[in-house]
Amino acid sequence: MRKSFKLENLDCANCAANMEHDISELPGVNKATISFMTSKLMIDTDADMDEVLDAAQKICTSYEKDCRILR
Repeated sequence: MRKSFKLENLDCANCAANMEHDISELPGVNKATISFMTSKLMIDTDADMDEVLDAAQKICTSYEKDCRILR
């Protein structure tokens, strides 16, 4: 399943690159990309999307405490 989500309060391009890398490493995630310019996260996963999003949210807030994935 592939879905795109808006990222709120994404302020750092380097943080976005780190988030993208860490989310890509999550179990079941085939590919994750973050566009800093559009503040969008795209996730392609075979796992449960809600579980992946919960883990991805923790990753995002570890880099930027105010960054939220809008579902």
